Amino acid sequence: MTHLTVDAPFSPGQRAWLDGFLTGLVAAKRDEGGASAIATLTFDVLYGSQTGCSELLAEDLVNAAQARGMAPTLRVLNDVELDDLTQLERVLVITSTYGDGELPDNAGLFWDDFGSEAAPRLEDVRFAVLALGDTAYDDFCQAGKLIDLRFEQLGATRLLPRVDCDTDYDAPAAAWIEQVLDLLAAEAPSAGAVPAAASLTPAPARERPRWNRKTPFPTRLVANRLLSGPDSAKEIRHFEIALADSGIDYQAGDALAVVPLNDAALVELLLERLGHDPDTVVGESTLRAQLERGWEIATPSKDLLTLLAERAPGSELGELVVRAERDALDSWLWGKDTLDLLHLLPEVNLDIDALTRVFRPLQHRAYSISSSPLHSPDRIHLTVAAVRHGGPRVHHGVCSTFLSDRAEDAEFGIFPQPNAAFRLPADDSAPVIMIGPGTGVAPFRAFLQERAARGASGKNWLFFGDQHRASDFIYADEIESYRASGLLTRLDLAFSRDQAQKIYVQTRMREQASEFYGWLQDGGHIYVCGDASRMARDVDRALIELIAGQRGRGDDDAAEYVAALKRDKRYLRDVY
Repeated sequence: MTHLTVDAPFSPGQRAWLDGFLTGLVAAKRDEGGASAIATLTFDVLYGSQTGCSELLAEDLVNAAQARGMAPTLRVLNDVELDDLTQLERVLVITSTYGDGELPDNAGLFWDDFGSEAAPRLEDVRFAVLALGDTAYDDFCQAGKLIDLRFEQLGATRLLPRVDCDTDYDAPAAAWIEQVLDLLAAEAPSAGAVPAAASLTPAPARERPRWNRKTPFPTRLVANRLLSGPDSAKEIRHFEIALADSGIDYQAGDALAVVPLNDAALVELLLERLGHDPDTVVGESTLRAQLERGWEIATPSKDLLTLLAERAPGSELGELVVRAERDALDSWLWGKDTLDLLHLLPEVNLDIDALTRVFRPLQHRAYSISSSPLHSPDRIHLTVAAVRHGGPRVHHGVCSTFLSDRAEDAEFGIFPQPNAAFRLPADDSAPVIMIGPGTGVAPFRAFLQERAARGASGKNWLFFGDQHRASDFIYADEIESYRASGLLTRLDLAFSRDQAQKIYVQTRMREQASEFYGWLQDGGHIYVCGDASRMARDVDRALIELIAGQRGRGDDDAAEYVAALKRDKRYLRDVY
């Protein structure tokens, strides 16, 4: 059976008529003997995406397939039910991994079912998986690995082996798309020529950003303001970056990627330790230039750890790597950067070839945008905690301290990272609940600016917290003014260290369980931003507990209620 893609520009009535017409046409051609059948090969493209990269690749795959006359369908993984799987013949999955090897938020519900004992046998399904990840993390591409293995366990057949992509994924992803489409095209040779029916199913037309990882927009910092007080344990800053003539168009909920420069002081110390001429040619640049803006020089890569362990097997690092005790190695590495490791192993020298193998490309850092384009069309605002720790040599966060200390005197690159999965409701009358302690308030500052500019009538509730009100209540004047104006219907604050018993945002959620549930029953949308491993999990548990308490039907019922919120796109998270 063939059908139109969800993006085909037809009314529901036109879509139904055309779907029926195409189905009947294909059936008629088959009845004529098959020799002249329309070769519209169908398959399903399923994706899980936390920041939008996997979604864009899935759209690229659909575009390429449609150009060959094939008829793919595109769906987010959470929209796939278990019963759907048994009806599929060919499945292509593209998914990223975030946090501690977790599936993206828009794939979690799928995995809950797919990974369970209730999942059906899939002997008639053929599949392929493209996994995106980051080798800096132990659970590299774990989400893709889990899905790939589960298909195998359920009896499905691989079209081709899984491909795992590091942060520089463009080339391997493009090769995978080409390879898998070649395999599918071989099953319907005449699909190489676009049949007449394919003209009715245009590919998704989302325009790709002009500025991206390969070609970031060069700009400078135009505002840098300290938000946290002098007694704060943190250094939280407000930054503003000029968009100039970039043409960058962003929305509330998006992120901005910043391409930093490495700390010049650390570069000099590394050059001294490595002992090489800074002007040595490395690739199309020099060693100094690679250390300044080409390589990740702070966090030791896994390749560097492996090489150092091989060259100093009797060292503490060497023994830990050989024992493969992940927790012990992580504990030992805590607070140590690349230069620390090289100083601990003075007998190890790295030649230029070794350096090119063990240093990873310098990666951009993505930050939730804390402004709305309706409020700030020519500048993007960021809210960032500068990372500084250790001694006697202080270690600096690569990008956070670049922005804090050096970005006003240096040109750097930026590019937008749209996050279509973290948007305000289209209905301006819908209630909105925002939970974002610390710098997690960033997108909600943008949301409030957006709701104010749109004249949204819906209620707004913000949960914010940190350690101390006196020093950590960032954007206090703005937030209080929103409450005074009525834009912010409710504000619940949780400053954990201002009393003997620690209080967190999830504490306030439980205290306001009845009203919180009432907002949900009135169609409220929940948004969470912040740390994935602790805060977001605690908020999720508190949400289930308060719903279970209000409904009185137990945790299983509450979990299903939360799952329904996720399916309806009413429980969205921007977590890291």
